[in-house]
Amino acid sequence: MRADPMPEWRPTAGVAVLRARARMLAQLRAFFAGRDVLEVETPALCNAGVTDPHLTNPATTCLLPGGHEPRRLYLQTSPEYAMKRLLAAGSGAIYQIGKAFRGGEAGRCHNPEFTLIEWYRPGLDYAAIITETAALVAEVTGRRAAEERLSYAEAFRRHAGIDPLRAALPAIRERAAAAGMDVGDPERLERDDWLDLLLSHLVAPRLGLGRPTFLTEFPASQAALARLIPGDPPVAARFELFIEGIEIANGFHELTDAGEQRRRFAEDNRRRARAGLPEMPIDERLLAALAAGLPECSGVALGFDRLVMVALGLPDLRQAIAFPTDLA
Repeated sequence: MRADPMPEWRPTAGVAVLRARARMLAQLRAFFAGRDVLEVETPALCNAGVTDPHLTNPATTCLLPGGHEPRRLYLQTSPEYAMKRLLAAGSGAIYQIGKAFRGGEAGRCHNPEFTLIEWYRPGLDYAAIITETAALVAEVTGRRAAEERLSYAEAFRRHAGIDPLRAALPAIRERAAAAGMDVGDPERLERDDWLDLLLSHLVAPRLGLGRPTFLTEFPASQAALARLIPGDPPVAARFELFIEGIEIANGFHELTDAGEQRRRFAEDNRRRARAGLPEMPIDERLLAALAAGLPECSGVALGFDRLVMVALGLPDLRQAIAFPTDLA
């Protein structure tokens, strides 16, 4: 009988990459220390996950102290909710370096478990947090090229030939079909789903080439936890950072209205139901913190593994992390 082959045990990132990661993490901490931003830690396991229909919280069960039956808990896709509770409790400016988890995503830029840098800056508005994000990325990567700031609408007009804020759904579908996108049953997709397809296939690959691109002013329907900028039509005070066609960060001028946030969570669950997805419990502790008073602030979530990948010119995220989930 032949013995089973030895399982692969070696890391997918080389020692030089691991040293570069450590150096970049030290630079991140020095950057925030120089700006008097407090490092914090929040739970990875929580009673509520996210309602966003595009995100999947891995879940588990755990017997909690004093309990008699295991309780369902969710691995967090981001530490945002807990960090906002700290802000409402008076923490001041904070950041976190930690693990986040998202199921159902695969590809050269994805791993179900990843390292996320998230920070919140009371007193900084939308434009100021973009400037700070650009400074952080330049400091950590050594790339000093002046960034580009491009509105979502202008990026779509330039790279997809369509106005994403005003185009009717049939026109958006036609543009996707002309680009050769086969989505199976088109009726299952909503307007924002079609825009996401055009963004990922036609727009994003052309962003951040040679210099960082901040994609700004997303459609109001994609505001998530961001406040709205009045206009005709209104847009979200939200940005995404792209480097070499890869999304690196997502930032908001944060919504502080508990009632509006509850309404958005409920709408998310209605969209999940229409897509055949399970409804997610709403994080009542977050809403209570917003009601108690979240300070005016802006926040950013930055994918550290992707930042390592683009900074070092690696072709695949697996080469930027020690052990991807399939080898963990």
